[in-house]
Amino acid sequence: MFTGALAAVRQTAPTAPPVAPTFSTDSTVPSATSGHTAILNALSAPATSSVPFGCPAPTTEPPPSIPACCPTKPESILATLSGAETPGHSVYLSRRGNSIRQHQGILQEGYTQYHADKYQHTDNPNGIINMGTSENKLCYDLLHKRVREGEETGENRGGRVVHVVLVMCLLDNMTQPDMLHIDPALLQYPDWKGHRFLREEVSRFLSHYCGSPRPLRVYPDNVSVCVLDAILIPTPFYGVITEDVHLYSGVRLFHVHLDCEPSGSGSRPFHLTVDKLEEAMRKAISEGLNVRAMVLVNPHNPLADVYSPQEMTGFLEFAKRHKLHAIVDEVYMLTVFEDTVTFHSVLSMDSLPDPQRTHVMWGMSKDFAMAGVRVGTVYSDNRDLVEALDKLGMFHGVPGPIQHQMAILLQDKDWINGKFLPENRLRMQAAHRYMTGELQSMGVPYLHRPAGFYIWADLRKYLYEPSFVEELSLWRCFLRHKVVLSCGQAFHCSTPGWFRIVFTDRQQHLTLGTFRCFSLLMIAGEENRYREMLIFLPPPFSPSSLFYPVFL
Repeated sequence: MFTGALAAVRQTAPTAPPVAPTFSTDSTVPSATSGHTAILNALSAPATSSVPFGCPAPTTEPPPSIPACCPTKPESILATLSGAETPGHSVYLSRRGNSIRQHQGILQEGYTQYHADKYQHTDNPNGIINMGTSENKLCYDLLHKRVREGEETGENRGGRVVHVVLVMCLLDNMTQPDMLHIDPALLQYPDWKGHRFLREEVSRFLSHYCGSPRPLRVYPDNVSVCVLDAILIPTPFYGVITEDVHLYSGVRLFHVHLDCEPSGSGSRPFHLTVDKLEEAMRKAISEGLNVRAMVLVNPHNPLADVYSPQEMTGFLEFAKRHKLHAIVDEVYMLTVFEDTVTFHSVLSMDSLPDPQRTHVMWGMSKDFAMAGVRVGTVYSDNRDLVEALDKLGMFHGVPGPIQHQMAILLQDKDWINGKFLPENRLRMQAAHRYMTGELQSMGVPYLHRPAGFYIWADLRKYLYEPSFVEELSLWRCFLRHKVVLSCGQAFHCSTPGWFRIVFTDRQQHLTLGTFRCFSLLMIAGEENRYREMLIFLPPPFSPSSLFYPVFL
């Protein structure tokens, strides 16, 4: 059970110049503290906000039906406070069509505003810097160089030259002659589950990098490129999974809320355990829900946790006890940048507790820094499931030329192991070291984790009160300061005040973005401190009147 027929999708690539970042590549790291929808379809047939400089005056009452402080119900204000006015009912659409049209989300809102006003050093220096979308922008130059090498030398396969091209990186070379060299067969309707040559390459790739004890099978249909009552999912989690499941399947996600405070010895913030899964399962059953699946993301988004083999075994055994399908998203598996940490795929296990109900997702977008090339894969031993996904593939097939290019890339182990992965790891280390150093200088707590493109930061002290209304107000102030971050309620975090900060960007963007963020946080911190003194200040004084002139 996944979340929509998105096992394999291809969209237009984003624009980004292939410029090498300027981070130091010192590898020392400080020791400070969707494809989901396809499987789902297949298996289912008065609070006052602090007002930092540049933000609108706060409302004195929360919106109707929204409590002033709701620390355990972030989803209750996502649509209401997303900013844009909800579209009215359309007589031309069905009930489901209106529901999809009226759906709003914080991640989508910030991303839309960013695309309408992107920062450009010369053309738009006052534009928005995106530190909220999980993309790796550190290695475009490596990909571009790889493309150039392919153009100059080519590779002889079967008596003909196959030019090695990465479409998403050839933003200034889309009209090069090699881009037009396409086998006619690739322009015809493909095998909807993915051309066999690509599925074979993906199987070899995953067998190697997932450490599978046996080669992963392709024959006949284990790899697919391409309604349940409820699904268990620990929170916080990648927020777009909600859109995947709701818009495609109408399936309910049952949240396993994780506490931001360690609960005892051996525990850590937002620690997922089998006991918490069992407790959530009991609660779901008591509410009359028929839970059929569980979603696990490893490495995690947004926490960047890397689960140990023992933890993953425990989670999969829990799923087996309750006859749940375990959907394991490993799209960040090669983003571990700390040398002392090793990622262990569930495909590396000698034997899975329930192989017929364990399904692994992986894609090119994160590990190869090409979020614009929408190629994802599902690996499962369940042939019935893969056959069902095959029926959905015709709506989400990857174009043949793209499949060809991705297969050629995956074959080049010398470039992957000798150039791309080592250099990408060094650049991620340097960017992570820079961002954590800035957070430490501001006294901002964060989770120090070894993977992913982001840091889960604790900004609770900058909220005037612990509510999701306040968190959303702070998120809007960041946006008005021309920085996109991702706030915790977009990930259904149970505690307000946590933000995801993406650090895999060029030094110039990170420097300016952090300056804008921390300028705002300094004002917010001072305002909250002086707000406590309002009892001693007669009208018309206010914290804002004290500090705004400094920045005007």
